[in-house]
Amino acid sequence: MVKNPFGKMKELADAFQKAQEVQKGAQELQSELEQLEIEGIAGDGLVKVIMSGNQEPRRVEISPDALSQGAEAVSEMVTDAMKEAYTKSTEMMRGRMEELTSGLNLPGF
Repeated sequence: MVKNPFGKMKELADAFQKAQEVQKGAQELQSELEQLEIEGIAGDGLVKVIMSGNQEPRRVEISPDALSQGAEAVSEMVTDAMKEAYTKSTEMMRGRMEELTSGLNLPGF
């Protein structure tokens, strides 16, 4: 029985095609993430930090009620809100990349 010399070439071509699809999907995902706004909230809503899905800071909203608690408390709330927004963004990005690369056996994904 003669082995098909093109068997490995077909596997390579399929892998290459899948890689191109993943690259295109990653570019689309990047654009989508740029448009998203992810909110981190602290102090029972007294402070909000909004960042893009790409973790680009967009704005910080501080309630006048937060200011009455003093600079140290406001600083802590802003930090907590930033951490929450960052965590949400990271989890969303990771989930979307897992969807994008499903079916591939790529290390680290």
